[in-house]
Amino acid sequence: MRFCLITTFFPPQGFGGDAIYVQRLARALVRMGHHVEVIHCQDSYEALAPAGSRAKPVKGHRGTLQGVDGVIVHRLHSRLGPLSPLATYLTGRPLFKRRRIGRILEAGKFDVIHYHNISLVGGPALLALGNAVKLYTMHEHWLLCPTHVLFRFNRALCTRRTCILCQLAHRRPIQLWRHSDLLKRSLQHVDAFLALTRFTRDLHQARYPELPWRHLPPFAVPSLANPSGSAVQMLPEKPFFLYVGRLERLKGVQTLIPLFQQQEANAAPADLVIVGQGSLAEDLKRQVQRMGSRIHLIGHLAAEELPAIYARAIAVLVPTLTYEVFNQVIVEAFAQATPVIARDLGPLPEIVREAGGGLTYRDETELLTHLRHLAKDQSERERLGRSGQEAIATLWSERSVLARYLAIIEELRSQRSLPAPLP
Repeated sequence: MRFCLITTFFPPQGFGGDAIYVQRLARALVRMGHHVEVIHCQDSYEALAPAGSRAKPVKGHRGTLQGVDGVIVHRLHSRLGPLSPLATYLTGRPLFKRRRIGRILEAGKFDVIHYHNISLVGGPALLALGNAVKLYTMHEHWLLCPTHVLFRFNRALCTRRTCILCQLAHRRPIQLWRHSDLLKRSLQHVDAFLALTRFTRDLHQARYPELPWRHLPPFAVPSLANPSGSAVQMLPEKPFFLYVGRLERLKGVQTLIPLFQQQEANAAPADLVIVGQGSLAEDLKRQVQRMGSRIHLIGHLAAEELPAIYARAIAVLVPTLTYEVFNQVIVEAFAQATPVIARDLGPLPEIVREAGGGLTYRDETELLTHLRHLAKDQSERERLGRSGQEAIATLWSERSVLARYLAIIEELRSQRSLPAPLP
């Protein structure tokens, strides 16, 4: 079949789990013999990526190119630069990129158009373009929340809607299109909405019960059998727990710090290694300097360096303070037979308990109990690690997830009475 995947960010001009997800899906479909094209917004990346972390320009930096993996990539660029995604953000329409996207969709004669993070590449009006089976995967809570994260005033889980004030607290411009019927009308063009967890599916279905919701988890990439990497030289020799992720308030990393204070009698029984970057980095660095050497800030690491870090940890900690749609770090830890301790919130307990590869906690007292338990009980760590690793093959294998993905597409094609794709 002929697939078009549309998203705002795509590696190497991308950051976050959604960009990686789209790249993995595109490559997997090409390996299966399908034709895959990706449309993404170069302007959005150049506007939002920190200057020091931007990917270096490569051949075909803008325009269309075919990668060595067989994926054709269309990098959208406007002479207006960052004003183009800003206009889309404010109006919910692909104003300055509509013509280019339309030409690509018309020329490609696609069987499937799969939307991902489209907030800046086209907004909700983008869903009306093209004629094919249309899928939409929810990588964030964009359909429910102007800030995408359901984290009210950047302080706590959203429990009641004060969207305009919350957008201002997040330093975001007001999206006037959210006060029209544009989103509701646009969603009618999608044949199926794919949620990465059942929790996310149910949360969205409660708001839009009339829409066709499906649960389709992401698949895990094969991990290294004997992980190694230069980053291991940065690790403490003593046992440690591990946090991997963005250093932002909603991720909850700041809630871990008091448990690892060096002088506290009720401190955690091992060190803490923190891998990641974000707005809390400098504040965490100052706290660590005051508290001593039990907390180790590693900074950002490339994906290929992470398996070695996971494999060395007692357990991976996931202290998120808001609803995620999925958490790839959990699966990455399971791939290295490392157990996970996650907050009992949103989809995290669903992922951990279904795999049987970790523990969940409701408050810091319960977390501290789990930390002491796993630090002391090696057999329990190994049991949880094995369960998590086995779940990779049963729950998140590329083969099983893609089989479900293609079955959904064939079901939708039959409902639309579309002809079978040419061999």
